[in-house]
Amino acid sequence: MPGSRAVAVLGGGSFGTVIANIIAGNGNRVALWLRNAERALSIQRHRQNLEYLPGYRLHDNLYATAALTDAVRGAHVLLVAVPSSSFRAVVRELAGQIARDSVVISLTKGIEPGGFQLMSAILAQELPHNPRGVLSGPNLAREIAAGAVTGSVIASDAPAVNTLVHDLLHCETFLIYSSRDMYGVELGGALKNVYAILAGVGAALELGENTIGMLLTRSLAEMSRFAVHLGANPMTFLGLAGVGDLFVTCSSPLSRNYQVGLALGTGRPLDDILAGMDQVAEGINTLGLLKAEADRRSVHMPLVTGLYAMLYEHRPVADVFNAMMHREEAQDVEFVTG
Repeated sequence: MPGSRAVAVLGGGSFGTVIANIIAGNGNRVALWLRNAERALSIQRHRQNLEYLPGYRLHDNLYATAALTDAVRGAHVLLVAVPSSSFRAVVRELAGQIARDSVVISLTKGIEPGGFQLMSAILAQELPHNPRGVLSGPNLAREIAAGAVTGSVIASDAPAVNTLVHDLLHCETFLIYSSRDMYGVELGGALKNVYAILAGVGAALELGENTIGMLLTRSLAEMSRFAVHLGANPMTFLGLAGVGDLFVTCSSPLSRNYQVGLALGTGRPLDDILAGMDQVAEGINTLGLLKAEADRRSVHMPLVTGLYAMLYEHRPVADVFNAMMHREEAQDVEFVTG
């Protein structure tokens, strides 16, 4: 097809699958890479990802493979949708296999374990010559697969990257907005996972809509306060990658992090909860890293401190949550224009 591109999507979970399928449906040749050769063969045979999105028909332009070299060969654009814990290892394998002008986009909403490295920083370190960007927003994969109208944000320092990703992904039900604040968009996607766990706890404790509304707005204030300390634009958090993603992740039972919070609120041990999940809940990893970085930078984050006390100091969930929600801030809105 004239104008079509060769694209590789690395990561065969639910989000990687829907993104790959949208791009394929827009007339591009897409390789979906996943580690499990048996599942790749199943996708090819059934034209569905039976493990994560059964019933969601995959376009004929998409093919699945467990061979990374095969997936990235000749790819003009690569979108990486693997868990944060394996992101660097996967990206490192790309060095020497892709052209310098191949665009690499992170779809991963998380922070690398062992430090405080965002995925864009890893791309800069491992693939310094490749144009890069991040995609984030209120993007529940099952709703995208069902055809619900969805908005997402592509953020890059290079306007040409934003235009390219818009052209690849934009369709009637998947709308693409642009940003230059790559760091803010990425932080919004990573940090909201922590607060989604808290929202799940609040729902399990049946605290009421007023309390949940207060929790969401204080969460937004806290995450933007932290992001500004790291150089992000606070206005970014008023958009899809900030309040939009926070609202969806903190209110939907389709959110894995929200599910973790619901289970915690009923008294289930964390290890048991995680053992029963088929995909990663990034908020668990992000919490410890965020708490350490906030302490190092002396950023006031009482909600993060409280959730950390629940999960890692084994303090009673109800007691900690009630103490957090009765803590009053002197100022409602921190970032004002006048």
